[in-house]
Order: sequence, then structure tokens, then C-alpha cells
Amino acid sequence: MAGSSGVRGDVPAAGDTTSSAEREQRDQSASDGDGRRGGGRQDGRETDRRRRRRRALRWSATVLAVVILGGAGAGYLYYEHLNANIRHDDLNIGDAKDRAAGTKANSDGQTALNILLIGSDARDTAANQKLGGAKYDFGGPPLADVQMLLHVSADRSNMSVVSMPRDTLLDIPKCTDPDDGTSYPALHGGMTNASLSRGGPGCTVATWEKLTDIHIDHFMMIDFAGVVSMADAIGGVPVCVDANVYSHTSAGKGSGLKLEKGTHSVKGEQALQWLRTRYGFEDDTDLARAKAQHMYMNSMVRELRASAKLTNPNKLRKLAEAATKAITVDDGLDTIGKMYDLAGELQKVPTDRITMTTMPNRYQGERVVPTDDAGQLFRLVREDIALDGKDARKATAAPSPTAVADPAAASDKIAVQVHNGTSTSAQGAVRGRATAISQALAGKGFTEAVADTSVATAVAKTVISYPSDDLQGDALAVAKALGVPAGQVKKSTGVSGVTVVVGADWRSGTTYKAPVKNDRTPDSAGAINASDTSQCMHVDPDYIW
Repeated sequence: MAGSSGVRGDVPAAGDTTSSAEREQRDQSASDGDGRRGGGRQDGRETDRRRRRRRALRWSATVLAVVILGGAGAGYLYYEHLNANIRHDDLNIGDAKDRAAGTKANSDGQTALNILLIGSDARDTAANQKLGGAKYDFGGPPLADVQMLLHVSADRSNMSVVSMPRDTLLDIPKCTDPDDGTSYPALHGGMTNASLSRGGPGCTVATWEKLTDIHIDHFMMIDFAGVVSMADAIGGVPVCVDANVYSHTSAGKGSGLKLEKGTHSVKGEQALQWLRTRYGFEDDTDLARAKAQHMYMNSMVRELRASAKLTNPNKLRKLAEAATKAITVDDGLDTIGKMYDLAGELQKVPTDRITMTTMPNRYQGERVVPTDDAGQLFRLVREDIALDGKDARKATAAPSPTAVADPAAASDKIAVQVHNGTSTSAQGAVRGRATAISQALAGKGFTEAVADTSVATAVAKTVISYPSDDLQGDALAVAKALGVPAGQVKKSTGVSGVTVVVGADWRSGTTYKAPVKNDRTPDSAGAINASDTSQCMHVDPDYIW
């Protein structure tokens, strides 16, 4: 903070009306003939502080042309003006009971950050309609054309980005519009981009949390016009195509992008065309579009971090205006000060530790659905495991013995319900698993074990639940009999007695074998490192000119 104004960075204290040019001249005149400031070591420290303040004015890029302001640099009134530009909305408008658990701190007390980046295709203004075409749906409900989860590790050593194709089929939870109170019922098998039209970005956040069980801390949303204004403010970002490309069909589809083979610096409307191009890259799908977006974002990060021109005050003010007008954020990011703090966290991550991925998926008709590899990718993010595979190996202490409130009853007195939860997004449930495991338990003396043959919620990992402390010992006894690790025995108010849900990790056999833990990013995620400058989009031959 500078003075009492609450403004960060190189900002005059409250009451100092001296212009930046006058202050610069004043500072220059205070220097001696050889360029060093008078006053010896004290003035040397002052120069260092001034340099640090100037560095604080630099911007930290996130992704999708959303740049977070590093400092206002123009006084309290300008700071308040920028704050007034920022639009904000509720973070999560799903049912509170369905929210993913908060992210746990690591052993050093540090906590990971999860930010959902949303690109809206709203045609709600003349500018957006012109840029997005599709006059027939002017003023219609917006769709989440682009969705990316940005994960910053707890120790700020690495960053991961997971894109989800807009036509992914999944379950969208019940959402309530915070503005007019409209309630949208839960939707089974809906397209993920429709979540934005069901009350706003908070419903898109709720949908991601439901799918991934990852707690999302913030969101940022930008529309067509916002992308163009931000891309202009940032300046050119280099992208590459391996042939002449023109994204245009005889039916009028396509982004209109027209580039010659090679590397080009795109900005403004051309940057938007690049980010929206589907017809022309690779197989003309959202998967190719996500890859092109990753290329742009990686290149943008490199440009912003390497570009000395961002120390120019006028350039910074232009970026400040564009950024604060272009984005909608949650209440946790609704001031320049909050954005500045987030920018500081993002700046800590080295460029070569930023990894871009796409959610692994398979086709279901003309749409896509998550695969088992998607579950693996989400688990890595949830457990704060770097997607680039460069996490340092950390020794883990052996778990402490589980304290049992009440010892187990005799085996033949323990009532156990067994459910079949072996289905996955790619495979159906294995028939008869609940019966097989209940019979195995009966053979081990748990004669009160019964199979529930009704459809159970699918679980990736077998779990044994108990409702109250007096049944903890019973649940652990069942786990020991089946070979299930004690770490998979959980207390839950959602069950009435000891309950076994046989998961997708136990599709055969009657003795559980814990799967070998695999912390490798699936190849199907198409990981790209932000420091990789060799990327070049392959052009579909049908769109070569």
C-alpha cells in the first residue's frame, strides 16, 4: 500500500498532486553527474525500493487474454475508477451441500488455488453480435464457449490448466439465479456450455465442482468484445500454422481467420478469430480449438513476461482499462487490490512449470463424455500433483494407528450392506459384484452381510462407510476381512449402518487389491508446456487456400 490511499505499486501518497512527469523530473534532478543518487547507501536503498515499485507495475498474465492488473499507478481516484469498472457475480449458485470440500493446506500451511476461466459467447451487445455473428440469437442466453480450470500449486512451484470441450455431456446441478431467484432444476446429460445460461457463471462453477470434486476458489469470465479489447491492449501474440488457412465454409461457418503458413503476431479481432477457430484446425473439433487456445495462451505468457514495454505507464493504463472492463469475476476478486494479490501469486510460477491439458474424452454420438483418464487428471489436480511430472519426491510418514471409539462386535453380529458401484464413464457396472462380495463376507463369518441389488452411485475407489463412532470398529473389521485399507473406511451420515460400495477399482475377485498409485498425467490429456515454442497448428487440407 502507498500512503493512506490504499493504492498498490508506484502510486503517490494521498494529497500528493505532483504529476508523474514532474516526479520523474524531480527524481532525475536529485541524481548526481554519474547517474547515481546522492546520499550514498541510504539513497541506494531508496533507488532499489523505487525499482521494486516499478517492477510492481508489471502485469501477470493468466490465460484466455485475461490479464490481472499489477498496480494502478495513477492515484486514489483512478484506483476507484478501475474498481468501478469491475463486474462481479456469485461464485457458486448450486446447492451449498453439494460444494466440493475446501482445499487443504500442505505441511507448510500453503494452500493451492483453483480458478475457473470462462469464455462467454453472449451476443448481448452490438459489439458482441458483430464479432460473434449468429444474428438469430442476439440477446439469447449466453453459453460457456470456453471453460478452463487454472490450478496453482500450494507451493506456487507449478501451474496446471485443464480445458473442457464445450459439448461435453455431463450432469448439471440445480442452480438458482442470484438476480431474479429463478431456480433451474438439475439436468442429466446436458452440454456443459449450457451451464452459463442457468443463472450465470456460478452455475458453471457448480457444474465443475460436481464433476471433478475440486473446490474452486474464483472465476473470471470474458466475452467476445472483452477478448478483442484485451488482445489489442496486450499487443501482438505469435501463433503458428503449418499451411495457409482460411476458416470459412460455403455455408458461412468458420471464424474468418485467414493466415499464411508460418508464424504471425495476432491481436484484436484476429486474436479472437484464432481463439474461436474450429473449422480449419486438425479435425475441425473443439479439441483442436482447445489446442490452438493453449498455444495462444502459452505464447501470451511468454510475451508478457519477456516484454520490457509493459513498464510504460501509458501501456499499463490501457491494460488496466481493458482488463477491468473486459472481465466479470466473483466477489473474492472484485477490487484491484484483490487482483493485485492474485497476480503476485501467479508471478511466482516459472513459465516452464505451466502445463496446458484438455480433459480426456471419448465421443458419444456427436458429443463427448469424460473418460477414466479424465478422472485420473482431476485426481492429480485435486491432490495438487504437478502435471509436468516434476514434483520432488516427498517422504511420507507411516500412518498412525486408527483410534477406535468402540471395538468391533462379533463378526456374525455385524450387519453389512454391499452395493455395486463399479460402473465408469466408459464401462457399465459388473453384474453380480454386490452379491459376490456379500457372499465372500458370509464365508468369513459376517453372516449378516446382504447385497443391495439396486443401482448404486458409481465410485472410482471402493469405500466402506459407517454412520457413527460406535460402528467404526465394525467397519474396520469388515475392511480387514476384505483386504480394504483402513484409509478407505469413512464416517458418513449418508448411511444407516456399515456399508460397502464396491468401486471401479475392484471389478473382479473377492479379495481387494489396492491399485498401484499412478501419478502420471494421461497421454490423452495432450499436455503442452508453456515454454515449448515449437508448437504449430496443423491445418485441415480442406481449409488451405
